[in-house]
Amino acid sequence: MTDYDCIIIGAGFGGLRAMIEMRRRGLTARVIESGSDVGGTWYWNRYPGARTDSESWVYCFSFDDDLLQDWDWKARYPDQPEVQRYLAHVADRFDLRREIDFDTRVECAVRDDATNSWTVSTSSGNQLTCTYLIPATGPLSVPYLPPFPGIESFRGEWHLTARWPKESVDLTGKRVAVVGTGATAVQLIPEAAQLADHVTVFQRTPNYVIPARNGMLGDNQRRSIKAHYGDIWKQVGEHVFGMAINAAGRVLADVDGAEARRILERGWEVGGFRFLFESFDDVFTNQETNDVVSEFVRDKIRSIVVDPTTAELLCPKGYPVGGKRPPLGHHYYETFNRPNVSLVDVSGNPIESVTEAGIRLADGSEREFDMIVFATGFDAVTGGLTTIDIRSSAGVSLAEAWADGSETQLGIGVTGFPNMFMIGGPGSPIGNFPPAQDVAVPWIADAIEHLRATGADAMEADQSAMQAFGRHLRDMIDATVFGQGDELRSFLIGANVPGKPHVPLFHFGGFPAYCKELQDCADAGYVGFTIKAAPVRAHV
Repeated sequence: MTDYDCIIIGAGFGGLRAMIEMRRRGLTARVIESGSDVGGTWYWNRYPGARTDSESWVYCFSFDDDLLQDWDWKARYPDQPEVQRYLAHVADRFDLRREIDFDTRVECAVRDDATNSWTVSTSSGNQLTCTYLIPATGPLSVPYLPPFPGIESFRGEWHLTARWPKESVDLTGKRVAVVGTGATAVQLIPEAAQLADHVTVFQRTPNYVIPARNGMLGDNQRRSIKAHYGDIWKQVGEHVFGMAINAAGRVLADVDGAEARRILERGWEVGGFRFLFESFDDVFTNQETNDVVSEFVRDKIRSIVVDPTTAELLCPKGYPVGGKRPPLGHHYYETFNRPNVSLVDVSGNPIESVTEAGIRLADGSEREFDMIVFATGFDAVTGGLTTIDIRSSAGVSLAEAWADGSETQLGIGVTGFPNMFMIGGPGSPIGNFPPAQDVAVPWIADAIEHLRATGADAMEADQSAMQAFGRHLRDMIDATVFGQGDELRSFLIGANVPGKPHVPLFHFGGFPAYCKELQDCADAGYVGFTIKAAPVRAHV
């Protein structure tokens, strides 16, 4: 007899969605959350400027019509406090807090095949047992720590964006260094520049930053969104990245050069990912189209940034738009026209160490700062799972099983770990995260109901199915520009973390295709998984 049917790790989008679904199915469940509140990555990433890159009206749950109608989004792209408030509203509306252990980390989870159970040990000293383990650790939950020696010797303040303090960090009048130019830094830098005496940005690889064109939503816009949610979610279900965006319905070869330019100009003004998806349908699959779009963005950078040397340093060269995850910017390039912002190229002159006074580069030059902010990214997707000691009944850890690269069946199951159902595991679809959970979580709940209805004990991914799915992931990424991430140190394949195997961490075949693969698996009796029936016990 276990304490719970399910133990869910994490209280972000995936964990909250799982808690609601399991309760609806009559299953007992407990959520273990390391933060002091719900939110997951939206609890921890509270740095200035943090906000979504998905439009608010689809960066939410779709399973409950009343929830959709009773929440009013304020902005096209909500900031961290607004997303946090939304998830807190969900937790309160469905009375979830009483079933969440906050400020508690899962230290290990051990499978016992003999008792068909998992034993979960937490930082509070508790041991809980369950039949089904549901990790919902999120794709961006474990930060990649700054690899520079000497950090502890720095006499000023230093902060990691992914673990920004709850208390206010005062940048006013300070000399601030920002290390990194990924999506987080792109959001932080314009905010820091408005407060700091001077901001120095250390850039290794420039990014293709698309203007977000953010704005507040008016009452009429909100009413229209709520009235048309049926059509909106239909768009989401048909879009390759799970967004409410229609396909362009054309490729570059359909138009001449002047028309192509006009289309891209219009997309640039509309902003957001619409620039990429509503311009041409082959941006990520045709190198010629990608070249045209990439050069268009470089031209925009040169037209925005006044200093030509700085503009050229900010221009990505030698890799396609999409080779690294393109972030949305909120006056990012314009910020480099401020007199209190400077750019340091460390691609050929890397950071050697942090000193008592600041940052020293490989050429021996040193710059002094009052504060250093490290926006060094994440150990994406697998980090949240392998930093927990999850062990099979044979004593093999998940980290050991994935030593040569993560393998899963459909991003959900792993051979050797029966009744572990991951939400957002390696091989889940790239794109807008919440709609993917609205598909994956019911699939997991259906699988559990199938086990219970048939009297089966456990469900375990087949090794051959995982290998086939891994080849499928590689084939899909190789068919796009996203596969060109090795030299770019892209987190999409784990190349941003030294020593991490370079394998596709996401499903690049599109959200509709992934949903179909899930449905086909279930319709075929959960093909790719072995279902183990409970032993027949003799009557006495």
